[in-house]
Amino acid sequence: MPAINEGLNLGDLLKYEAPNLYSRDQVTIAAGQNLVLGTVVGIDAATDKVKAFDPAATDGSEIAAGVLAIPIDASLIDRPDGILIARHAMLADHALTWPAGITAPQKAAAISKLKSLGIIVRQGV
Repeated sequence: MPAINEGLNLGDLLKYEAPNLYSRDQVTIAAGQNLVLGTVVGIDAATDKVKAFDPAATDGSEIAAGVLAIPIDASLIDRPDGILIARHAMLADHALTWPAGITAPQKAAAISKLKSLGIIVRQGV
């Protein structure tokens, strides 16, 4: 019998959030991206649209602003239906998606920024 591999779901990522959806924000995802659940993101300062976290950027997306709570395909157009875990939450580290080539110090700085927003990243949960 072949094995079935199930992808990540919100329960794998989100271990605690505040009641009444306080932890979440609805955001617009900038066009040109296909982002998966758990993607660490930043916000473009010029457009106020969410982009995948990029520590080498200079547009605001180099600052971790939250984590996507749903996968979203904005390959062709901006998507105004993104859900961002923006504050007061606990997330599992194994379910986060980081940019390719991120260094340990860059990741640590991003996790520290998330912590300043009240988003705690836990290992092994």
